[in-house]
Amino acid sequence: MKGLLLRLSALDAEAGTALRVIAHYEGLLSAGPLEPQALVRSTAGLAECPAGWEPAEGPVVRFGPEGDPLPGAGPLAVSGEAALEPAGRVWLERPGGAGPLDELILEWMAIAAQVTDTGPDRTGQLHAADPALAELVLSEREEVADRARALRLLGLVPERPLRVLAVAAVAPSGGPPDPGVAAVTLLGRTGLTGAVRVVRLGELGAVLVQRPDGDGSPAGELRTAVLGRGGTLAGIRVGVGGSVPALEADRSWREARAALRFAGPYPPGTAVADHDELGVVSLLADIPAERLRARPEVGALAELADRDGGAQCLEALAAFCGTGSLRQAAAVLHLHHSSVAARLHRVESALGWHLQNPHDRFRAQLALHAYRAAGPPA
Repeated sequence: MKGLLLRLSALDAEAGTALRVIAHYEGLLSAGPLEPQALVRSTAGLAECPAGWEPAEGPVVRFGPEGDPLPGAGPLAVSGEAALEPAGRVWLERPGGAGPLDELILEWMAIAAQVTDTGPDRTGQLHAADPALAELVLSEREEVADRARALRLLGLVPERPLRVLAVAAVAPSGGPPDPGVAAVTLLGRTGLTGAVRVVRLGELGAVLVQRPDGDGSPAGELRTAVLGRGGTLAGIRVGVGGSVPALEADRSWREARAALRFAGPYPPGTAVADHDELGVVSLLADIPAERLRARPEVGALAELADRDGGAQCLEALAAFCGTGSLRQAAAVLHLHHSSVAARLHRVESALGWHLQNPHDRFRAQLALHAYRAAGPPA
């Protein structure tokens, strides 16, 4: 979660503590179903002050820093709080006002609160799913009756459409990546309505989404969350599958994994790839990676990426192709347009293209898609 730490630059003296805060909640999220009492007690101990949670329904939960339950009538003095979707809040009760890391603690407490085990009727919440049930739903070999039963046990409706997301994560700080935790972190920031089920399947996080508004794509909300307030969630990439009947979830899962091949990591807005938006470009995922890498344009992009500053050149190319304007690309990258122009000049020199020419710009965009779809050599 290195991207999440970008906004901590003003807290250098607290950076070690901030890392421990993030590790604390990642540990809670990866340990399985989490009860509200466990989350609040754990947060109070971490923050060394009373903490509380007022859910949308049910009693208020409060604990002191020593792990002692407190009366649930309400906090005496809130030093900081975070709202939950669709309703509810979490808070800290620190004497003397908020501490320097309280905002970070509350953000992660709110994310964890979205996936706590609050009983069997959780159809409107984000929560961790049983991997065995998720695999049943996403399998194309299982009987329809078995898939329907698994959907119901997950709190999903077999008769309604759903979408599947595929989430990949880069290892934080050299440790092993946990795409399930990455998915929870990202989705906890979206405020996505409807039934959202998250599970880790191998090296990917799988997310099943049934929205109250039907089959609308969550890609826009996901991009907003990736860009985030305070910096990007660096290293997280998402593929969004198409809307399908729930009993055909395997098709959306295939589309999500195909779309994931076109996702980022640069510029940040491309970290989310929607299969429907890709359109005919998604067919590149059907071409063997070796054939894509054998194309001269793809090989030239790969060679450029390996050079010093090459990744920044490809970032500029992606932004320019996506906007069609040097100044708009500079705005996307938060750079001066002259810096973007210099990077694009390196691309043109390396590949022999003239990016102001519409044909060459189309070739560049297609080559960039193929480069991403090919992925790194095995």
